[in-house]
Amino acid sequence: MSNSVVQSNLIRVLIADDHPVVRQGLAAMIEREPDMIVIAQASDGRSAIEMFREYQPDVTLMDLRMPKMGGVGAIDAICSEFDDARIIVLTTFDGDEDIYRGLQAGAKGYLLKDAEPDELLTAIRTVASNQKYLQPTVGAKLAERMSYPKLSDREKQVLRLMAVGKSNQEISSALRISESTVKFHINNILSKLGVHDRTQAVLVALKRGFVSLS
Repeated sequence: MSNSVVQSNLIRVLIADDHPVVRQGLAAMIEREPDMIVIAQASDGRSAIEMFREYQPDVTLMDLRMPKMGGVGAIDAICSEFDDARIIVLTTFDGDEDIYRGLQAGAKGYLLKDAEPDELLTAIRTVASNQKYLQPTVGAKLAERMSYPKLSDREKQVLRLMAVGKSNQEISSALRISESTVKFHINNILSKLGVHDRTQAVLVALKRGFVSLS
């Protein structure tokens, strides 16, 4: 559908999600609203960027985990090119690091897929009017994250290798650092996450979204 055909008073929505059933369900719900229209659908991050360039929607619904390029990468690329991009992360992932990375990349809203339809529609209208929208539970997790000591990039690398079962020696080889440096980073990680051993650290990291096993 060309831009000229779409009435200017409608909120023009782009949906980016790799699950066809999810895209179709969202489109059907949005199309029932008298003030909204779905102008395009993308199945991965790269397609989302291309379609954003072509259609320049008023609001984009973006999943986080997609093939070829994830949602955070797509949001970052779009917002780097379009200052006024209005993107809502719509995902099943509620780890506070996922939330932080999505918003840091430039998203104006963050909503979980188990939200009520009315809340999603409210989020779309809110973000379309250039305001931010955070689901209350998401806002609480984000606030909690801000109170935690921040992990360094190196600590996150070590943590990801711990999560896939690497030993100190294997982490040392992978990152080209000494084993004593690995131990130093692990002690810092345990302290910052408030845990006592590697297993607890990995569990917390998975819960908060620092690492993913997928």
